[in-house]
Amino acid sequence: MGAALALGRALGVPALAMAEFLPPIEAVMVRKINEQMAAERG
Repeated sequence: MGAALALGRALGVPALAMAEFLPPIEAVMVRKINEQMAAERG
């Protein structure tokens, strides 16, 4: 989370906005990674 907040700060995104948007984005990322790993296993 710290790295993501630092990236947002570097891009000029307010910390409050980053904290609000990161959890849903992370959930989608994890779901997609899991789908990709399942597809690669067969």
